[in-house]
Amino acid sequence: MSVYTELVGQDAVVEQLRQAAGSGTPSHAWLFTGPPGSGRSNAARAFAAALNCDQPEPAARGCGECRSCRLVAAQSHPSVKLISTENVTYKIEDVRQLVTTAQEKPHGARWRVIVVEDADRMTERATNVLLKAIEEPPPHTVWVLCAPSPADVLVTIRSRCRLVSLRIPPTEAVAQLLTTRDGLNEQQAQFAARVSQNHIGVARRLARDPEARSRREQIVTLPLRLSTSSAAIKAAGTLVEMTQADAASTAEARLSAEQASLRRSLGLEAEEKIPPKLRAQFKRLEEENTRRAKRAVADSLDRALIDLTAVFRDVLSLKLGTGAELINEHLRAELTRYAESLSAEQTLAGLDAINAARTRITQNVPPLLAMEALMMQFLPGRSRA
Repeated sequence: MSVYTELVGQDAVVEQLRQAAGSGTPSHAWLFTGPPGSGRSNAARAFAAALNCDQPEPAARGCGECRSCRLVAAQSHPSVKLISTENVTYKIEDVRQLVTTAQEKPHGARWRVIVVEDADRMTERATNVLLKAIEEPPPHTVWVLCAPSPADVLVTIRSRCRLVSLRIPPTEAVAQLLTTRDGLNEQQAQFAARVSQNHIGVARRLARDPEARSRREQIVTLPLRLSTSSAAIKAAGTLVEMTQADAASTAEARLSAEQASLRRSLGLEAEEKIPPKLRAQFKRLEEENTRRAKRAVADSLDRALIDLTAVFRDVLSLKLGTGAELINEHLRAELTRYAESLSAEQTLAGLDAINAARTRITQNVPPLLAMEALMMQFLPGRSRA
């Protein structure tokens, strides 16, 4: 299976990466940009795999089946480093370590590839450390940075990178992937693609996990069920608890998938005892999963706020009579009644309140406090200003 499988609706990007990976002389620095759900991190990992794919034919690189591709997928390739941070910003010490790593020659591979997710989380000081490494790169190293938009990284960095712009795939493309690859029926796939707002990973999880669907349903109906201050405070606590449970479930599933992938890449059966000399690789996966825990809670809470944003977008669509299909089409009757209690201005203020809550979360405001302030804004009669 090709490493580019998940980049549905991104044919131009896939072709661009295929040509670069097979050219033998790819650019030394890349910047992958796109909104959440566009697959920028998946694209970066796929490109890293294609650059070091074992296939001899350039056009076939990125096969997803060879040992090198499987090692990249399991995050255990010795010459491909995938970096993310669980903190608000990258530590400058971590960036300096990356620069040192970039000087090392690849081990049994064409390229040493360093993929930096969330490059927008670098401070200016950390970015300046990285800048020198990108300005004077070793001939065997390829940098791949990921960020929501080019404006999220310093101009001195983006001017030295080749830009790859991704977009959110269309609903039909996501639904087709879910039916052909994951075996979902058309109705399940369409529902999951729509309510996930075309985020492939979220769509697959909603389609497969009844508990995830139940949690989402509770979240998107919260504003419809609030009537008192005490109810708002309770709803905030419920929301934080649900996102914590969702994060824990996601982390467990991800660790299990990564361990299974690593077993396959090392030729180990599912129940086979891990040899002592390989235990360190599995321990690294577990340690990485532990480090991701805090970030996972923040990401899950942000996802919940995105789902709430979809509710108010649907309400605004109903208020303006656009006639467009709703993201939460299955709740049309409930949302229609809710829309009758709000003005268009109040609906827009609700969207502003959600955006403010998302910003507060990134600024290390305690999640419960941020959610309590948000839920109070959803009470009937509040100005939401």
